[in-house]
Amino acid sequence: MAFEEDIKESLKTLRQGGIILYPTDTVWGLGCDPTNESAVARIFKIKSRDENKSLIILVDGLSMIERYVKDIPEIACELAEVSDTPLTIIYPKGKNLARGVCSEDDSIAIRICNDEFCSELIRRFRKPIASTSANLSGSPCPGNFSEVEKTLIDKVDFVVDWRQNDRSRRAASPVIKVNPDGTIKIIRK
Repeated sequence: MAFEEDIKESLKTLRQGGIILYPTDTVWGLGCDPTNESAVARIFKIKSRDENKSLIILVDGLSMIERYVKDIPEIACELAEVSDTPLTIIYPKGKNLARGVCSEDDSIAIRICNDEFCSELIRRFRKPIASTSANLSGSPCPGNFSEVEKTLIDKVDFVVDWRQNDRSRRAASPVIKVNPDGTIKIIRK
């Protein structure tokens, strides 16, 4: 399946509240509409993941972040703009998202995606994609499609063909938390 067909089918699946298995700018992921509570709940079920753990949302730029974060600390904007590699930033207070996307303290993890496929998908979807690594809870993150467990593939509504044959290994992004006062804590290097 070609890039364009994968985008169209992914959009159709997301709009219908389904779950996609797709390549991100880091590892392969499970994605859904972050404003659809039943889709978010289904991702937790597919991964056998504790619902106390939050998801991240992938966005296409700072303007989209503004629609889903209450108050953006200035340092977070600066970090997002200067990072030349994927960087997940945890912002203090999320908004306009389904239950389960934000953590218990209402913080929200967001990554600006620069990957060709993800960026185009987010742009056409006109909202973020809730995302999590495509693995069962506690299992290693899949660095490429060949490492995604078959049982997981069978549980999603659409599997993107784009980059399935790419065997280069990708890693999860670093994660930093920006507090309301602008202080930063490194969560994952």
